[in-house]
Amino acid sequence: MAYKRVVQGRVIKKSGDKTISVLVERKMMHPKYHKIVKRFKKYLVHDEHNKAQVGDVVSAVECRPISKRKSFRLKEIVESGVK
Repeated sequence: MAYKRVVQGRVIKKSGDKTISVLVERKMMHPKYHKIVKRFKKYLVHDEHNKAQVGDVVSAVECRPISKRKSFRLKEIVESGVK
């Protein structure tokens, strides 16, 4: 069985029907300055039931390509953004 990547990030935008845009932040050591720096990447995630809202922290799992840029689907909503 192939290994499926799981990414966790914050929903920054609801991009149309059944699609959310998730910003994933990772921290890494800068190769020259040896300082911790943040790196960001945005993923389009398939949300079949339109459950996720802007501000939620979600977990997404890699799947077959659903469209040109969308190859992750929503696994779970880790934390709700509404307080």
